[in-house]
Amino acid sequence: MADSTKAHFSLIGRNPDVLTCIANLSSDEVFTPPELANQMLDLLEVAWSEDHDGESIWTNRNVKILDPFTKSGVFLREAATRFIKGLENEIPDLQERVDHILGTQIYGIGITTLTSLLSRRSVYCSKEANGSHSVTKVFEHEEGNIWFERLEHDWIGATSFVETAAKDGTAVKKGTNGKCKYCGAPQSVFDKDERFETHAYAFIHTDNISTRLNEIFGGDMQFDVVIGNPPYQMTDAAGGGVDSSIYHLFVNMAK
Repeated sequence: MADSTKAHFSLIGRNPDVLTCIANLSSDEVFTPPELANQMLDLLEVAWSEDHDGESIWTNRNVKILDPFTKSGVFLREAATRFIKGLENEIPDLQERVDHILGTQIYGIGITTLTSLLSRRSVYCSKEANGSHSVTKVFEHEEGNIWFERLEHDWIGATSFVETAAKDGTAVKKGTNGKCKYCGAPQSVFDKDERFETHAYAFIHTDNISTRLNEIFGGDMQFDVVIGNPPYQMTDAAGGGVDSSIYHLFVNMAK
């Protein structure tokens, strides 16, 4: 395309980089600085080369990368930038190259509605992947390959109950002091109505991660790289209990 070399594609770093200027939102929405994300990607590049006979990961058009707890989108943005440079010889046309990378190589799962929008803005230059300002036109839906959907915790172990009603008006007995069977979140803190985030993270709220990923991205998904900065803990301060670490749950699920 005639204008494929124009600076329309904003994946290359700017000065200042907007992702160095945003403040953390909460204890589980701590944004990774671009410098640190790039140091991690440097380590990835070395490890990949050692395991693949000296090949640069950024020249492989078949590699799939997942950030399963994306917040600002920095890992995906910086990986996409490296692929854009590394695949230049194999896919000379810039638009075709960007479409291939964003459509088949870069994937993310947001942890809240807001962080999913931030991540899409970082990667697609638009909060809607199919929006008029998006750098790619390969997507028919606004999520692109950065997915988020509100999930509920699965409460177990309650010893206190209240009488309430289901949506159809049926009387039900509901626990009030249970814990989520997946992440240990206290029900007293995180059992919220639909106006609030539940912080029930999709990547760890499942018994079968392969099935979950296939459902999210609509195919038989196998990722070569899982990278990111997971939420560290579920805070129980309002419930008078002890904070429970959850970062290891993301690591174990990734493995």
